[in-house]
Amino acid sequence: MIERILVAVAGRGLCEEMLNQLLEIPEIQRAEITVLHVVPPQVSADLVSDKLEEGGRVLAQAVKSLKVDPSKINPRLKQGDPKTIVCDVAKEENADLIIMGSRGLGRLVSILENSVSQYVFQLADRPMLLVKDEVYVKRLKRVMVALDASESAQESLDLTLSWVKDLKDAKLLLTHVNPPDKNVAPENDPVLKAANEKAKRLGLQTQSLITSGKAGPEICRIAEEENVDLLVLGSPDRRPNIAKALPDLDRLLGQSLSDYVRVYANCPVLLAR
Repeated sequence: MIERILVAVAGRGLCEEMLNQLLEIPEIQRAEITVLHVVPPQVSADLVSDKLEEGGRVLAQAVKSLKVDPSKINPRLKQGDPKTIVCDVAKEENADLIIMGSRGLGRLVSILENSVSQYVFQLADRPMLLVKDEVYVKRLKRVMVALDASESAQESLDLTLSWVKDLKDAKLLLTHVNPPDKNVAPENDPVLKAANEKAKRLGLQTQSLITSGKAGPEICRIAEEENVDLLVLGSPDRRPNIAKALPDLDRLLGQSLSDYVRVYANCPVLLAR
């Protein structure tokens, strides 16, 4: 259940618009919302003052643009390294969901350019909703879940169902890439069949798709062809407890499925954990 949401805003308005679309969901309407804007460190006191003043305006505009009771909003203006501040505030607020923008940088480029969303993606242990700069945020009518038999995929399905069941006229696209039986029909695939049964009990309209090939490109292709408004993907934390504070090298190098989809999908991506 989503009770606390952290929205990291950067003045572009995309995350605010994404949250406004989510506010059609009763569960989201009940959540407490922290709106965070981070001012990077400056080299002089004058620059600090100017940037904090500018950051205050960005934060105020973000709060004003949200279609939510102002009493449920906790605005926070912080100075420091944005990537660590977002992680720290998410822990302080015990956020159930992080919404933030992403430039969609891939592989080593995101490391070399010090990508905030990439860093938070590595270290956050909670669901993240990423909105790329070039993505047009739309009303949530077509929501796609990429499924397999993993625990994280099933958790992503449950989270999606809890949202979509209350969205008017929404359609749920259930996708399974590379099922064990390559010749199985979508209605007979065990993963999709179980997901469909859950969705049907909630009265949801569904569409099941099976495809084969490299999972990342296939998921992104289907999302584009089906004009998906939100793509949901399970993203397990594969690191041992001793390494929880360290980035996952596979993800840093862009080799994980969730990292590929984060970079290349043409719609907002919810990484469920």
